[in-house]
Amino acid sequence: MYFTLGDILVTGLFGGAGLYFLSAIRVRELAVQAVTRAGREDDYQLLDQAVHIRRISLSRDQQGRWHVWRQYRFDYSFDGVERRQGHVIMLGKQLQAVVVSDQAHTLH
Repeated sequence: MYFTLGDILVTGLFGGAGLYFLSAIRVRELAVQAVTRAGREDDYQLLDQAVHIRRISLSRDQQGRWHVWRQYRFDYSFDGVERRQGHVIMLGKQLQAVVVSDQAHTLH
């Protein structure tokens, strides 16, 4: 049995897409863990226990290597009533930032 160049390219394309998909799932899990950990430290609650991809691009790290840069959106609450939106930024599998607004700006 012989494989054509097209067969090899299609197999490689599907294999690469599968590896990217598995990597993206792992990075998303790491982002949820980072937000949960930051919520314990800063006294807020992650709502829905989920993050949602908002932006994606390529970016370089401190050593100049290319990685996938992802910004995820999540919902959180300080008091369990008011829903706010925050962002978590990941570069590859490394956490870059968890961004939430200050609780003191809430008007009651």
